[in-house]
Amino acid sequence: MTTIQDPAAAATTSGDQLGRGQRLRLTLILGALIALGPLTIDMYLPALPGITADLLTTSATIQLTLTGTLVGLALGQLLVGPLSDAVGRRRPLLIGTAVHVLASALIIIAPNVAVLGALRVLQGVGAAAGAVVAMAIVRDLFTGRAAATLLSRLILVMGAAPVLAPTIGGELLRWTQWRGVFAALAIYGLLLIPLAAWGLRETLPPPRRRAADVRSTLRTYRSLLRDRTFVGLVLVAGLAMAGLFGYISGSSFVFQEQYGLDQQQFGLVFGAGAIWLIAATQLNPVLLRRFEPRQVLLAAVGAGTLAGFVLFAMSSTGTGGLVGLLVPLWSVLFAGGLALPNAPALALSRHGEAAGTAAALLGAVQFGVGALVSPMVGVLGNDALAMGTVVAAAMLLALFVLVTVVRPWQLEDLDDVAVAATH
Repeated sequence: MTTIQDPAAAATTSGDQLGRGQRLRLTLILGALIALGPLTIDMYLPALPGITADLLTTSATIQLTLTGTLVGLALGQLLVGPLSDAVGRRRPLLIGTAVHVLASALIIIAPNVAVLGALRVLQGVGAAAGAVVAMAIVRDLFTGRAAATLLSRLILVMGAAPVLAPTIGGELLRWTQWRGVFAALAIYGLLLIPLAAWGLRETLPPPRRRAADVRSTLRTYRSLLRDRTFVGLVLVAGLAMAGLFGYISGSSFVFQEQYGLDQQQFGLVFGAGAIWLIAATQLNPVLLRRFEPRQVLLAAVGAGTLAGFVLFAMSSTGTGGLVGLLVPLWSVLFAGGLALPNAPALALSRHGEAAGTAAALLGAVQFGVGALVSPMVGVLGNDALAMGTVVAAAMLLALFVLVTVVRPWQLEDLDDVAVAATH
């Protein structure tokens, strides 16, 4: 496999200069890295009822292990982002992935839910490196619609991973216990280390690196938080992700316990829902040929909010049974597939000088909001109504922030921002 590893080349090579094969290789490697987070979150979902029984705990408590992973992903990104702006992208990526492998291996021998929860946090911290560095590399190499298009390809991975993860987890459970799922995650992380080491060049040359001290990091975060539009876009992305995590955290209990699906059937239904997310991410580049990302984002969040209200109505009345629940739920996922690439692209386009830190704050808010939302489904009852309430509320809040804080009709076109950034 041909690689591009010369750090000096990073100063002169932009994404526009990469050949088709190089772009494809870059997309595949970044996608594999980004997939580590969703796989870590979702692969053990079919095993949640089994883990609950094996560790003699409650469903609400075991859901906190999902929350722990999201907390780790959020905190890890806040640490890795500024570090990658200071020392480059590759080193934090490799170290973080190694941490994930170690945590996954230790979970195999976790004796109780407390240890499992702590190690899930560590797992999330390790997986955060792939997520934030991949986003930063995109911003290093691409701007404007090109960045939004590549992000759509990577969001495809975020959609494909949930399609595959519960199905893989369910199939693994045919042959092993729940601990075997974490053994598989450790092996996947172990394979990523040489892939990233040999297949990714350094995209942040030394002249563009920033100081690594705490004061400089806090100053950068303060600058980002003073940008009202950036903060609004980050919150919109976070709330859209919260709707997705509300579905993720409650789905195994809703589909398996309320509707009586087995582990394999749950994996198939969960995967079928993620197909709609994938379809939207692949429609997004087509839409971007005719519309600006801000226009697609506004339409997507509006449609997702409407679908969320239908989901709430169906889940509260029980109309249509499982099909009546799935149709509006999949509509929300489709809207999310259009919103999730465009909100980050618009946000990151405003702060290319601190792409790692900006991507870290973006990812931290997304997973942090997810960590807050996930337990709410359990608190509200772990049924379809609880899941529908959380999903609908998240989408409504996303629309409110988009309209009142971001005001997308006032934003510049992304291509105009890209041109300004080069002068």
